[in-house]
Amino acid sequence: MDNYDKLIQSAMVEVDSSTSLDQLENIRIKYFGKNGIINQELKLISKLSDEEKRLKGTELNKFKSSFFTAVEIKKSQLKAFQINKKLSEESVDISLPARETEFTESKLHPITFTINEIISILGSMGLTYEEGPDVEDDFHNFTALNIPKNHPARQMHDTFYLGEKDEGIVLRTHTSPVQIRCLRNKTIPLGVFAPGRTYRCDSDITHTPMFHQVEGLVVDKEISFANLKWFLEKFCKTFFNNDDLVLRFRPSYFPFTEPSAEVDINCRIESGKVHLGQGDQWMEILGCGMVHPNVFKMSGVKEKNLKGFAFGMGIERLAMLKYGMPDLRNFFESDLRWLKHYGFSFFETSDLSWR
Repeated sequence: MDNYDKLIQSAMVEVDSSTSLDQLENIRIKYFGKNGIINQELKLISKLSDEEKRLKGTELNKFKSSFFTAVEIKKSQLKAFQINKKLSEESVDISLPARETEFTESKLHPITFTINEIISILGSMGLTYEEGPDVEDDFHNFTALNIPKNHPARQMHDTFYLGEKDEGIVLRTHTSPVQIRCLRNKTIPLGVFAPGRTYRCDSDITHTPMFHQVEGLVVDKEISFANLKWFLEKFCKTFFNNDDLVLRFRPSYFPFTEPSAEVDINCRIESGKVHLGQGDQWMEILGCGMVHPNVFKMSGVKEKNLKGFAFGMGIERLAMLKYGMPDLRNFFESDLRWLKHYGFSFFETSDLSWR
């Protein structure tokens, strides 16, 4: 073969005119396969003089470089064409209306709706919304809250540790660390609340590994337990929209409050249904107390004669009691039938007629 320029031109035309990856592969085999044109040329080189071998080798290398560059470019073009063709054939016209199904209407999850209710009520009662990280350190989650080193809550069977236990990084077990962050970074007087996700190694019909809490903290010089009682009575009667609700404060123990109390509301349980504000039975709903002096100390609060109250409650529990939801696990099962039954319209608001 004497005219390599003609060979290159012919090969380039074939590569450029190929319309599929299979056709392109056949062209490659035609020129560079075992019995291809170039291999046949290489066999003839051995019969040439040294000078002719050098010239032919240079021309063949030039052809090989140009050929495979063109093949790679064409291969990329063909692959892109195939992808675009497939996307075009499988595309969905998003301008089409959605198919009507029994689940077409969007619903707010009961947890979202309940959190919105709590935010509305506590915000109207003068508290400021705050947030904190889900991943906490030992200091904020335990130490600053006066939780002893040997307290069961610190054990791995109760707490999700990220990494080794000695590293002290955990998924927060309550929203109380937000209290510490606010005490360390905000000025007194202070009134805040913090709803959010919390995590514990627990799972049964009444517990889940992830659940929601709301924490409240009020600090000033003239705060008393009487203020705490009034505040919680106002909140509960407003949230449950029931002026007949009676609250019972039972002495209890929490490391971060002293004195501490658990709060029950009166109810009547009949045929598995809870009627709030009726009867002489009791249902626990939250924990509370006066902020322990050690919490102020560990948080670096230097102002003297401060007092404060704190409270915490489970949001799922509040929702279950208010809206008659029997099983905690349903909140996390993503059952559209359940959400259709218990979910709320995006335009639905809580009855806050007291405001």
